[in-house]
Amino acid sequence: MDTLNADPDATSDGNDHRARQVFSGHFVPVTPTPLPDPEYVTHSSALFKELGLSDELALDEQFRRVFSGDLAAAQEPMRQVGWATGYALSIYGTEYTQQCPFGTGNGYGDGRAISVFEGVIDGQRWEMQLKGGGRTPYCRGGDGRAVLRSSVREFLAQDYMHALGVPTSRSLTLYVSKSETVTRPWYSQNSHYTDPDIMVDNPAAITTRVAPSFLRVGQLELFARRARSHAHTTALEELRMIVSHLIEREYKSDIHQNLAFADQLVELAGLFRQRLTALVANWLRVGYCQGNFNSDNCAAGGFTLDYGPFGFCEVFDPEFQPWTGGGQHFSFFNQPNAAEANYHMFWKAVRPLLADHAEALEQFDKIRSGFAEAMQQQLEQMWAAKLGLTEFQPTLFKQLMQLMSDSAVDYTLFFRELSHIPDAVSALKKSFYVKTSPQLDEQWQSWLKSWRDLAANGGDWAEVSAKMKQANPKYTWREWLIVPAYQQAMQGDYTLVKELQAVLGHPYDEQAQAVEDKYYRLRPSAFFNAGGVSHYSCSS
Repeated sequence: MDTLNADPDATSDGNDHRARQVFSGHFVPVTPTPLPDPEYVTHSSALFKELGLSDELALDEQFRRVFSGDLAAAQEPMRQVGWATGYALSIYGTEYTQQCPFGTGNGYGDGRAISVFEGVIDGQRWEMQLKGGGRTPYCRGGDGRAVLRSSVREFLAQDYMHALGVPTSRSLTLYVSKSETVTRPWYSQNSHYTDPDIMVDNPAAITTRVAPSFLRVGQLELFARRARSHAHTTALEELRMIVSHLIEREYKSDIHQNLAFADQLVELAGLFRQRLTALVANWLRVGYCQGNFNSDNCAAGGFTLDYGPFGFCEVFDPEFQPWTGGGQHFSFFNQPNAAEANYHMFWKAVRPLLADHAEALEQFDKIRSGFAEAMQQQLEQMWAAKLGLTEFQPTLFKQLMQLMSDSAVDYTLFFRELSHIPDAVSALKKSFYVKTSPQLDEQWQSWLKSWRDLAANGGDWAEVSAKMKQANPKYTWREWLIVPAYQQAMQGDYTLVKELQAVLGHPYDEQAQAVEDKYYRLRPSAFFNAGGVSHYSCSS
């Protein structure tokens, strides 16, 4: 708020809660709408420890007031007003404006996410953002709230992804209102519909998510569009400012500040490409599918940001897509292509700043053209690690993908069982959802022999196994095990939420037998093609 431009049409007191067009500026000052009767659900002990906070603080009344939306309780140097930001929408590299209620694209942005804190703690900059904090000018007619169901999912997923070692926004706290509910479409019990078939009253909740910044590719696009159309006299300067802000917030330790700005942009292009390709390779490694990887859901810092219509692959399917509105272009194995589409929009947005720097522009364009190759290298390294190989073996990999599909394997169980270096297909069958034929078993035996010959590493199987277990988690996100947690939470029982935090907080570890019996198993048949479990809308 000190270094960027506020919307000149905004109020100074943050009382700005009606949907409207925002024509310029980097942010809108806005106050959150407090949750009435807030109750503590959970917090991330791991992040509290990183921030130097005591666990007891999550139960402190003043702390609860602030992180349930009541900034009147904030003490200096915190301010009693937060900020919301706008961004543009691109879907798979195509610019959109028509979903904006004004038809101009000036209404997209943080409709219910309000940042309230930014600080440097032990040399690390953190921004804290209330999701479900009430209406902002970007609310597009929404109520500004998040429901407890989606808030539990986001909180647990961020904690889990961090434990997996996948770059992600983080979870801080989760509070729920004991008196406010909001109505959302959802699925009736035992529903097999694609779309929600009933309206449900849900407790309103606020989860605080934390990251070095919440800058998105879509934000850079917004300012680039304004610059291209000469929307106002300072449009190009505001683009330069937001890109400089991105470098300061997300890449300061990697880009030398003494470099000329044009050279900094070249460095930025290379670093973002590296982070984004590594991120998506990690997503495939752990079975994660973003579901809706638009540019406005693509963090310019190269970490996982959006936890709305996400899911984790259980029955192996390259076209796995948990979100009913996502389509094949955002499916599991198509995420590298979606990432390239978002990177293209980043490149397109930043490129005008290099118009007068021919040499830097040539380097910048070269980095863009090398995205697919860089992505492929990351994927090959990832697959080699999952298979315990020193280098990627394309023929072996292609055979495996076919066998996994033919046997309907559970993605996580299969690779974890493979990490035990079996020499017979029988040891893998606990990960199969179907009964295999003798012919298919013979194909598996042939593949296992070829794989073991390549993975032998001089016969040190213990070392190969240990490394594979660090690439292949034992415990994964299974929606049918998450549903009871948020259903019980809606009744005021948070026991299962905390149990899931504990289990998913150590996804690579062997845990107690009772944990294994409950969480390390195939999906029961009742949860196939089940609305709200195998698939779900983006209603949150």
